[in-house]
Amino acid sequence: MSVYYVYILETISKKNKKWYYTGYTNNLHRRIEEHKTGKGAQFCRGKKVIKLKYFETYRERSRAMRRELEIKSLSRKEKIKLIKNFNDIEPIDA
Repeated sequence: MSVYYVYILETISKKNKKWYYTGYTNNLHRRIEEHKTGKGAQFCRGKKVIKLKYFETYRERSRAMRRELEIKSLSRKEKIKLIKNFNDIEPIDA
């Protein structure tokens, strides 16, 4: 069974401008490394900082792709709110 991830990266340019990049993948760790080493999306190349800020998981590729497009259509303010809500989630004790 495959798992697909929809994710948001926070990038900071050499001029200290903050940007958000949204994508999807079936291997989150590998994809983030690709972005950091300049082998990912052209958007992330040349950025001095790249951080994973948000992710969701899906079992179906088509649902992940649909969600990626939904997030890409959000305003910057809405993306920041999504990230903030994600970071405010209380961890579950195991």
